Amino acid sequence: MSIPRDDDIGARIKAQRKLARLTQRQLADRMPYSYSLLNQVECGRRAATIAFRTAVARALGIDVRTLTGPLSASDTHHDRRAALASVREALDLYDLGPIDALTARPAGVLAGEADRLCRQVRAAHLRRASQDLPALITELTHTAWTAPATPVWQALASAYRTASDIALKLGHLDLARIALDRMAWAAERASDPCLAAIRQYKRGLLHKTGDGRGTGQRLIAAGQQLLAGESSREALAVSGQLHLGASALAARAEDRTAVDLHLAAARDLADRIGGEAPEVHWLSFGHRNTALHAFGASVAMRRYDDALGQARAIGFPASTLTSRRARYLVDRARTEMETGHLNASLKSLGAARRAAPEQVRHYPGTRETISGLVHLSRRAPDTLGHMARWINL
Repeated sequence: MSIPRDDDIGARIKAQRKLARLTQRQLADRMPYSYSLLNQVECGRRAATIAFRTAVARALGIDVRTLTGPLSASDTHHDRRAALASVREALDLYDLGPIDALTARPAGVLAGEADRLCRQVRAAHLRRASQDLPALITELTHTAWTAPATPVWQALASAYRTASDIALKLGHLDLARIALDRMAWAAERASDPCLAAIRQYKRGLLHKTGDGRGTGQRLIAAGQQLLAGESSREALAVSGQLHLGASALAARAEDRTAVDLHLAAARDLADRIGGEAPEVHWLSFGHRNTALHAFGASVAMRRYDDALGQARAIGFPASTLTSRRARYLVDRARTEMETGHLNASLKSLGAARRAAPEQVRHYPGTRETISGLVHLSRRAPDTLGHMARWINL
C-alpha cells in the first residue's frame, strides 16, 4: 500500500477533511472553489495556492498552519525540551571534577537509584525519569571524582544509558549520542566489557542503514569484539542482544539472509542461557525477545502477511516490560493496517496508547499508522480522529 507523505499539502488537506468526516463534495460546498479543483489538489495534480489553503482551513475550522506548518508529533515539544535541558546540563559535568558543597548520597543508594530509573524507562514513565535523572548523574559524577570505585562507574554508565534511552524515545538523537559518549567514558573506567558492548549496540541502532558495510553493523561488530573470550551468562545475553540489533539493521536493508543468520545466532545463545535473561542489564534477552525481533524484521521488510502470523503467535506474560509491549502493539497496528484489518489496527493503537502514552506518542510508527488509517478510511471514525488530534496530525 502506498501512503502519501503527510508533508504534502494535498495529503494534509485530505487527512483533515476525513477527520472532519466530510466528503470532497461537502468540503467544496463550504469553499469558493470548485469540487474539481479540490479533487486535483488532494491528488497532487494541482498546487494549492495560499488563498486556497486559507479557504480550506476556514471551511474546516482549523489553523492554516495545520496544513502548511512543520510537522510535530506532539504539542508538548517545548515541555520536552525543558525536561531534557537539565539532563543535557548534567551530561556536561563529566570532566569538571568534584562539585563544591555537594553532599552526595551513599554509593549503594545511588546505584539503587540508577536501577530504579532504568526500570521507570522500561515502564515508559519517561517524564518522571527525566525529572530525577539530572540529580542522579550529578551525584554520581561527584562521587566518581571523590571516591572512584567500579560500582560507582557502573552506576554512572547505567545513568548515562538511561539518559540516552529517554532522549531517543522523545526524538532527540543528538542528545542520545552525547549520552552514549559519556557512557563509554564511564564504562571504560569501570573496566566492564558488557557495558561497553551495550553502548556499541545502542550506537549501532541510531543508524538507519543496515547493510554489512554500514556504520551501524560495524558498531554492532565492535560490540561483539569486546565480548570475545567472555563466557559468563551476562556476556552471552549481551552478545545475543547484539545479534538482535544486527538483525534489525539487516531488516532495514532488506537483507533477509543476514536477518535469518543473526536471529539463528540469537536463538542459539538464548538456548545456552536457559531461555530468558530478563535481569541482565534490562535487555530482557531470550526467546521471547528474539521472536519480537523476528516480527519487527518482517514489518521492516514489508512482509506483512508473515508479520501478522508472527504477531498472533507472540504471547506476553505479566512481567513483560511495558515499553516492549507498546512497541509491539504499534508494529502490530501497522501490520494489521497493511493487511486490511483496519478496525483491529485502531484497536491495537488504542492499546499501545493506554500502555505507554509518552513513548507511543513520539514513536514514528504511530504517526505512519494513523496517517495510513486516515488515508484508507472513507470517513475517519471518532476514535481515529481522537488519535490523530493526539499526535497533532
